[in-house]
Amino acid sequence: MTDTFRAIRLSKTEGGQTAQILDLTDADLMEGDVTVRVDHSTVNFKDGLALTGKSPVVRVWPLIPGIDFAGTVERSANPAFRPGERVVLNGWGVGETHHGGYAQKARVRGDWLVKLPDAISNARAMAIGTAGYTAMLCVLALEKQGVTPDKGDVLVTGAAGGVGSVAIAILSKLGYRVVASSRRKDSEGDYLRGLGAAEVIDAGELSAPGRPLGKERWAGAVDSVGSHTLANVLAQTRYGGTVAACGLAQGMDLPGSVAPFILRGITLAGIDSVMRPKADREEAWARLARDLDLAKLDAMTVTAALADAPRLGADIVEGKVRGRVVIDVNA
Repeated sequence: MTDTFRAIRLSKTEGGQTAQILDLTDADLMEGDVTVRVDHSTVNFKDGLALTGKSPVVRVWPLIPGIDFAGTVERSANPAFRPGERVVLNGWGVGETHHGGYAQKARVRGDWLVKLPDAISNARAMAIGTAGYTAMLCVLALEKQGVTPDKGDVLVTGAAGGVGSVAIAILSKLGYRVVASSRRKDSEGDYLRGLGAAEVIDAGELSAPGRPLGKERWAGAVDSVGSHTLANVLAQTRYGGTVAACGLAQGMDLPGSVAPFILRGITLAGIDSVMRPKADREEAWARLARDLDLAKLDAMTVTAALADAPRLGADIVEGKVRGRVVIDVNA
């Protein structure tokens, strides 16, 4: 009898797409030199776009979505990995052009995998997920541009989301004074201060068209929103500051001016997490093991079953998800 595993599979239809939970076999997996028994995945904003079809994230049909996963190596033809080792995957087109993490099994290229630090369990790896790993890449970018805690406040936009929540927890542990921007300031203020935010502002202050230059307010920023918000963040960044941009929740456009760059020497650091070189990934995961308060991570995390993923995907696109959601693919 052939072993089967459960997975969510998206299929294209005349009217859009469908999502079904099916029993599949290894023959349904794509090419790769490492097979992983998946324990957990998560729900990122991009997963929400894929599950709802609101953006053309999925480019191969039918496809198992889920842009990341954590699990244990089951079989390996790659000399860098042995059966029994715990691994994590973020990006590389998984969940877009290659079967992803919303399944109990995945077959991928070993070059896409990172061995998990001992301090981070498989479940916590997906509480971190691509959102948290991206947050760490943003913090590393600020550090490399000389934005240290003594330089001034650091703003985090989209603060109650996955990237924002983890960024606040990391930055506060590292000694930064964090200003959190959220459109849910009143309802999420206590949550954000619990993660380490020293101040919470209404996202409405930044989301409308603004001036080319504003009052200098922060030494650096982590922005997952884009559009007018990013333009205003840049306009209000202090001389010589850096903004790490990693998202587009408000939009892909950047309706600003060159003024912050040429008059204040601002650096805009673009953060790509999908095709990031392996050395950067390993550095980010090593720093997460050291610099993320796991108690705060647990406080921002809820766990759901595989069947809950489509509903949660719709919720995250609509801005209804706080913090991080772990998908237990075996539940």
